[in-house]
Amino acid sequence: MGEQERMVEAVLFASAEPVTVRELEARMPHGSDPAEALMLLRTRYEGRGVRVVRVGDAWAIRTAPDLGFLMQKETVETRKLSRAAIETLAIIAYHQPVTRAEIEEIRGVSVSRGTVDQLLEMEWIRFGRRKMTPGRPVTFVVTQDFLDQFGLESARDLPGLKELRSAGLLDNRPPPGAVALGVSEPEEDGEDEAPGQSELFED
Repeated sequence: MGEQERMVEAVLFASAEPVTVRELEARMPHGSDPAEALMLLRTRYEGRGVRVVRVGDAWAIRTAPDLGFLMQKETVETRKLSRAAIETLAIIAYHQPVTRAEIEEIRGVSVSRGTVDQLLEMEWIRFGRRKMTPGRPVTFVVTQDFLDQFGLESARDLPGLKELRSAGLLDNRPPPGAVALGVSEPEEDGEDEAPGQSELFED
């Protein structure tokens, strides 16, 4: 098992993307138990400068959160998400799997194709299973890249409404100029004002 730990450690260290147990099994000698090796390796790295963390259904080596400041570097952000994209991403994260119609019902405005295409291109969302309802509409779910970007093990680790309010990220007042239901969303950035923010996070 010590040798299997070394193998798992080598693969995780060299991989730019999180690695699943199935991928580890395919690389390691027949009869290996990468799942157990991962648990032992995770324990071995506790309290160290890097950790073995779970990202969705995969595993990766990541810098310990309290040492993240050492890795910071000032860069120019060349592409920012529009408000519509941020709201759409939040709805998908908190309500997945969710259809376009359900996103529009929650936001109160139409979702432009460009907004969804941008999130798909960034690989933060992907198509989920079709719903067993008339028309079999496609659903959207967040991806492993999304979880990795925000340091989440799964979507269940997203902050709740209480945490978001305590952090000052939400209030109960709708933003100035909030639009009524049924208004189409412009195609450009800086599109529309959404209904009260708290609606984004309610089931």
